[in-house]
Amino acid sequence: MNQSKYICVKCGNMNYETDEFRATGGVFAKIFDIQNKKFTTLTCTRCKYTEIYKGTTSQLGNVFDFFTG
Repeated sequence: MNQSKYICVKCGNMNYETDEFRATGGVFAKIFDIQNKKFTTLTCTRCKYTEIYKGTTSQLGNVFDFFTG
């Protein structure tokens, strides 16, 4: 739980949690199960409203994902 200048647009709460996930994008990535899209989430601790922000991935991380499946 973090406290910053964040204010939830739904309930006005000022506490949030962050997380991240990866997803595939494009035909090549889907065929080889390469998760080449990275997203960061910001979730209100009171009402659970979640915002998703697109992040950047490194080419090295994509290669590592390819070989580790």
